[in-house]
Amino acid sequence: MGKYTLIITEKPDTARRIASALDQDQNEKGTNEKGVPYYLARRDTDIVVVPALGHLYTVSAEKKGSSSYPVFNYKWVPRFVAERRARHVRKWLDVIMKLSKNADRFVDACDYDMEGSVIGYCILKYACGGMEKASRRMKFSTLAEEELEKAYVESLPHLDFALIEAGKTRHEVDWLYGINLSRALTFAAKNWSGKYRTLSTGRVQGPLLKFLVSRENTARSFVPTPYWQIKAKLQMNGQIFTAEFANQAIETWKEAYTLSTECKGRGQIEKVTVKRFQQPAPVPFDLGALQVEAYSLFGYDLKKTLDAAQGLYLDALISYPRTSSQKLPPRIGFKSILKSLGSTIEYKGLTAHLLAKTVLKPHEGSREDPAHPAIYPTGKLPRPFLNKSERNIWDIIVRRFMAAFGEPAIGQSTKADITINGNVFCLRGRQTIQQGWQQFYAPYVNSEETLLPPLNKGQPVDFKKVIVEDRFTRPPPRYNPSSLLQKMEEVGIGTKATRADSIQTLYKRRYVRNERMTVTDLGFEVLEVLKSHCQQVVSVEMTKELEDRINRIGQNSEKREDILADAIRILKPVLKELKQKELRIGERLSNAFEKTRLEESVIGACPSCKTGKLLVIYSRKTGKRFVGCTNYFTGLCKTSFALPQRGTIRLNGGKCSACGWPTLQVRMRGKTCVLCFNPDCASKEGKRRDQN
Repeated sequence: MGKYTLIITEKPDTARRIASALDQDQNEKGTNEKGVPYYLARRDTDIVVVPALGHLYTVSAEKKGSSSYPVFNYKWVPRFVAERRARHVRKWLDVIMKLSKNADRFVDACDYDMEGSVIGYCILKYACGGMEKASRRMKFSTLAEEELEKAYVESLPHLDFALIEAGKTRHEVDWLYGINLSRALTFAAKNWSGKYRTLSTGRVQGPLLKFLVSRENTARSFVPTPYWQIKAKLQMNGQIFTAEFANQAIETWKEAYTLSTECKGRGQIEKVTVKRFQQPAPVPFDLGALQVEAYSLFGYDLKKTLDAAQGLYLDALISYPRTSSQKLPPRIGFKSILKSLGSTIEYKGLTAHLLAKTVLKPHEGSREDPAHPAIYPTGKLPRPFLNKSERNIWDIIVRRFMAAFGEPAIGQSTKADITINGNVFCLRGRQTIQQGWQQFYAPYVNSEETLLPPLNKGQPVDFKKVIVEDRFTRPPPRYNPSSLLQKMEEVGIGTKATRADSIQTLYKRRYVRNERMTVTDLGFEVLEVLKSHCQQVVSVEMTKELEDRINRIGQNSEKREDILADAIRILKPVLKELKQKELRIGERLSNAFEKTRLEESVIGACPSCKTGKLLVIYSRKTGKRFVGCTNYFTGLCKTSFALPQRGTIRLNGGKCSACGWPTLQVRMRGKTCVLCFNPDCASKEGKRRDQN
């Protein structure tokens, strides 16, 4: 092969699809060198399409081998230089360098967003011998053949250097904050305890931890206040309905009891209020909304949803998922997408309804992403072997896309004020008059309907039963990953591509545990250290302002050098203070780490001695794990139980239904089972009889 065009993509699947779309005979050839795949195509010229594996370059300290802090001098290096687990990147870069030597034309086809732009820029600059200024840029939102071909033919004449500058700045600022503050925390704990444990924080992690600790403090300090609610069972037209006392919260039992005795016999309807209301169609999904919806409907964590969406994108089934847009431009071809979706039995009737419209105009939100539209189906139909999570994500994206073109749903609410002995009860009904968009988004519409019979003023009502219910006020719920993601979007910290990873890091560092995110002692202590010595790092306002300034670089209204200089100016006095108080900080963090580690091993109370706690313990001699009582170490209890030596053990906080002992979850070979380790459990006795 002589000279050729070299196209750089972000991932192998994208490279294959681009080669297939561009080859004039649709006969692209796949090959590899050192295990690195690349593809050959022929069009107006020979084309070689080679993929990256995400980021092949990263920010690293200028002085190699140094692990001290503060460190403010850095450079961009291949990932294998900075990360031990990235050795495979060396061969990847070797192949790209080799392929670049015979290329006479370069095209960047990495994802068209901030991260993708930085990935392509670094490869072109460092691996391709400074070809970043000579490269063209493909811009596409789906991997459909027509769009890829158009993106190649109409490729932009140069890279988006303002967007690249913004992306580089984000990486460099994050590195400055992350490496320095994380080293300060980690070394403080290590120098005091002699044990190395990775602790981390950064300009996004800090505010996240602050949100969680604030909510945790509210939950722990909350004092429940008792109150009482009164409900009445009413009979009308031979049917029983439930009405609530108009003043729902009653503060004393005496008042509640007195009211309940007064509300017996027959009352009458004093007033009937009927209202009709509209529910506009939902806006198309951006990434955050998709993750929140999938968590609500299917219980998928944020990463699982993103992975499923990424898989659908690489199969050319949906548009690029890492978008913050809530808009659908007409250029994507609404009718052609709907016609294609309508070839399936599942969507045929729904798409026919939409295609009968004279004008197709989606209901859109206010947010817009300059790089990509909202998430939408391309019209290509999925292969039959999509996994369950991909199938579910595909379905809600398709249905949300169709629902965006639907008419507003029309509902009707009915409220009847019913009096008895001067006391007022409210009977409420709700029904859908016109489904509108809801027919397209079924079965994911949560619309509870309460149908009432015809009601008229003066109509008699029989009070069959009055119920007094004890209640207690509750604190605001702890965050879960989905609600924390929504909080991040609301205050404007993090990016659409990194928010899920930031949340996951909190779990990884043991700052939080459980789905309802409970802050550990370690999480509390890390935040206290940050608040005491570097208040700006946990400031939401500072983090948001920094995000805004980085985005302004992409608009050529802010300079990268100014932002980096400000970051260093803020960090210098903070790091000096952390180093001066290192021993005290290290003691606090080490003690909190040990306490958190111990809490994570506690299964529950010991059923034998009643005073100790059962822990998962690893024997120093044999390396085997077992359950033992904390009183064993003081000679007060010798209780211990064997555990399976394979599989992952998780504490689930549950109790055995047969004997009441604490239980564990054991995950082995992809299957999870609940284990009761009580050898005398009644459930095990039944199994022993069966075996005999």
